[in-house]
Amino acid sequence: MQVDVLLGLQWGDEGKGKIVDVLSPEYDLIARFQGGPNAGHTLEFNGNKYVLNTIPSGIFNENTMNLIGNGVVIDPIIIKREIDNLIKNGTDPIKSGKLVIAKKAHLILPTHQLLDAAYEGVMGDKKIGSTLKGIGPTYSDKIGRKGLRVGDTQLADFNEKYQRIKNQHLAILDQYKFDYSDLAEREAKFFEAVELLKQLKQVDSEHFVNSYLKSGKKVLAEGAQGTLLDIDFGSYPYVTSSNTTTAGACTGLGIAPNRIGSVIGIFKAYCTRVGGGPFPTELNDETGEELRKIGHEFGATTGRARRTGWIDLPALKYAIMLNGVTELVMTKADVLSGFEKINVCTHYDYMGEKIDYMPYDINTIEAVPVLKEMDGWHEDLTGITKVEQIPAKLMEYIKYLEQELEVPVKYLSVGPDRTQTLILS
Repeated sequence: MQVDVLLGLQWGDEGKGKIVDVLSPEYDLIARFQGGPNAGHTLEFNGNKYVLNTIPSGIFNENTMNLIGNGVVIDPIIIKREIDNLIKNGTDPIKSGKLVIAKKAHLILPTHQLLDAAYEGVMGDKKIGSTLKGIGPTYSDKIGRKGLRVGDTQLADFNEKYQRIKNQHLAILDQYKFDYSDLAEREAKFFEAVELLKQLKQVDSEHFVNSYLKSGKKVLAEGAQGTLLDIDFGSYPYVTSSNTTTAGACTGLGIAPNRIGSVIGIFKAYCTRVGGGPFPTELNDETGEELRKIGHEFGATTGRARRTGWIDLPALKYAIMLNGVTELVMTKADVLSGFEKINVCTHYDYMGEKIDYMPYDINTIEAVPVLKEMDGWHEDLTGITKVEQIPAKLMEYIKYLEQELEVPVKYLSVGPDRTQTLILS
């Protein structure tokens, strides 16, 4: 068997959580492979809304196992809150045994969050737009070979290891003259949450995933953030701290490249971005505000207003190439209902040249979008249940995108609920 991968093709917030939830009955294991609690995967069904930051989005399917992989960074406090909320709503991932966590996943410490705030604070107008969850500093310690891992919580010298890293962090915070007077309160919550973390089954994720494959079971790797935020291939330095691409599934779970099967790429019918960084098709006008209002474009994790703009084909082509995408999911088509005209960015005007790819320097040199105008549609999509009910103008839009991107759109999302999902092919 092979591992299918589901990931975002834009700057995150494409609707990955919903689609994983929809597809999870087809899989035996959902495995989150990178990122941290900066993710906000929103799921809606039976009149309820759930936001998952760390726990895989297959957790509500009683027949599916869920794995938090070694490439993820874990905030014990946040994962405790997630578990508490799930239990309160009738899903107990500990008692059911449907959630396991990689021993090699790194822990976000209270001082990582303080460092995140300190670093961002001195950046001024050059700040990245961090969620201040401590994710960047945690990955930094991981690369620096001095991080704490989930498996360390079971060791006798865990507290000593924690204290050693904490002291290193405090020395840096002192250099920044950063106030950490609330650290004791943060630590109390942290160690309480660590005790809950110990109740989860801790596994060697590489053996766990490959055992599923060896026994012929189906696995779906769930990504977080989006391709254009990848640490290597995103709009650096306005990126996240992990590999958000298909390659990240290999290192984030411990699977070989030849184990990758289908790659499901998710994109919005338009574009959004949170935080700083280039955004060629951004709309700083009434249309952009209307997209934000209709689409409820506010971060599920931070609550911050998202920047909005038209769909960007050069960026999508780039993401499809990097990931080896085999099928597409288009979400939030319902948000565009009512627009008389919509636009598609087909190329960039870059340094006097018309190009259809993302250039190296997109931060200091503006890539001006070349737009193609298309007819919009007025029909309300949120109640349609059959492909035959899709408006002709929307189908024209989908067919045009398929032609340009050279990958079929297999799924169409027309609303936030899991039932508002159509299979096109």
